[in-house]
Amino acid sequence: MLVLLACIAPTVYADEVSVAVAANFTAPMRQIAAAFEKDTGHTVVAAFGATGKFYAQIRNGAPFQVLLSADQETPTRLVRERAAVAGSQFTYAIGKLVLWSAMPGLVDGAGAVLTQGGFSHIALADPKLAPYGAAAIEAMQSLGVLETLRAKAVTAENITHAHQFIRTLNAELGFVALSQVLKDGAVEGSAWLLPVHLYSPIRQDAVVLERGRGKPAVQALLHYLKSGKAQAIIQSFGYALS
Repeated sequence: MLVLLACIAPTVYADEVSVAVAANFTAPMRQIAAAFEKDTGHTVVAAFGATGKFYAQIRNGAPFQVLLSADQETPTRLVRERAAVAGSQFTYAIGKLVLWSAMPGLVDGAGAVLTQGGFSHIALADPKLAPYGAAAIEAMQSLGVLETLRAKAVTAENITHAHQFIRTLNAELGFVALSQVLKDGAVEGSAWLLPVHLYSPIRQDAVVLERGRGKPAVQALLHYLKSGKAQAIIQSFGYALS
């Protein structure tokens, strides 16, 4: 009987966790979710998109239990508005902004291409919805090139769409998350990792939403995000942890 109970216990207690995930964190979250499901028996149901859109959906009753935001402000705001659980918020990753082109040799290691030209379009995520888009605007302001590049800017709904614009050469270059272009420790195409002093730190926070309050599977996922296994995956995609 004890052997039988041991065999069926994971099935009895397994549950689903509904997670809204910032688009930049798509690749690492897929790896983390697969490992989490294997290790715990719980299932992750993830949606990927712009943080600003998720905020609106959550406020309108979307059935998410956890938000993995691309910023700190959105989780803080949800806690303040009592749409998220106070005390559950923590930073799971610190993002890095990169100027990237799918074409080798186009983007130099100092970002001089931004002033030298030689391109028709530059892509970025919508700064009103996506923190990486806001960081791109801030960086261009810091570099003094924002006004000269406005006419060439192509605004995407989120960071995933910005990456698609560049990958398909609808824009020769643009601003994306390092995690999107880092593969096996190297960047395909050409890129410039922007110095962090050019934009405010992209601290990405997780928070339990009201629909996830008191759910064991939700707590298991948040605990797993802080584990050595998950943090190794996060760092492998170019994120910092602190």
